[in-house]
Amino acid sequence: MTHMLDQDQDESKRLLGRVRKERMTEMIRRRGFMSSSALAAEFGVSEMTVRRDLAELTAQGILIRTHGGAMWREEEALETKGAEEPFFDARMRLNREAKSRIAKSAERLVQKGQAVALDLGTTTYELADRLANRNEIRIITNNLRIATMLASYPVDVYLLGGHVRQNEMSLCGPVAVQQAGKFRFDIAFLGVAALSQGGIYDYAIEEAELKQAFLTQATRRVVLCDASKFGRVSLVHVARLDAFDTLITDAAPPADIAAALAAAGVETIIAGPPAS
Repeated sequence: MTHMLDQDQDESKRLLGRVRKERMTEMIRRRGFMSSSALAAEFGVSEMTVRRDLAELTAQGILIRTHGGAMWREEEALETKGAEEPFFDARMRLNREAKSRIAKSAERLVQKGQAVALDLGTTTYELADRLANRNEIRIITNNLRIATMLASYPVDVYLLGGHVRQNEMSLCGPVAVQQAGKFRFDIAFLGVAALSQGGIYDYAIEEAELKQAFLTQATRRVVLCDASKFGRVSLVHVARLDAFDTLITDAAPPADIAAALAAAGVETIIAGPPAS
């Protein structure tokens, strides 16, 4: 009888564990990233249990482990459905509402007469769309999509030259970096691939060099980053947290990152309600 009870208990634990991992997967899929501590609190289990669950889900190819948590496999989320669907458009659909909120908050920082640097990225594209009718500012960018979109609006646009990265429709390389160094920006808005206690990161060396130029030449430096990118790293380390002044995001950063941002003197702005 005892043996049968033990079997029943083991089966119950396995069932509960399976349900927990299914719900955990769905939460991370929706949010893009969750920390181990947040998952432990959500499911009422220890962080060790969460780490075991995440290890299993990572081994199955469902998630990607990061320092302090796990993120959704974006390459699956970004998979295109047809040959004509650009990679950029697929990225635009991810966390679209959060990016719109961030862009709305960022727009409020732009003042009349300012020279505004806009970096590569889907959130900076959202911001450019909001600035399109601001004929009292000047926009400097390496983003061909932004320049093309703004061409039919009254806003004054300067496009940096350089090598064309076709997938991203951006201009980068030594020429773009040199030209950026000739400007003085009142405010620069940067998109990032990841943000951790160690700083901000990007996928491409060429883009990272231009981001660094924007940071150097700007009076106010603003990073636009949705919460799915917290606690992650990417190929290239762009800068430490103390290299920029303001972070605009859609949700409060995890405690460890929030503490690092505060220590670096970074102002964190949590974007408000959905954009109208």
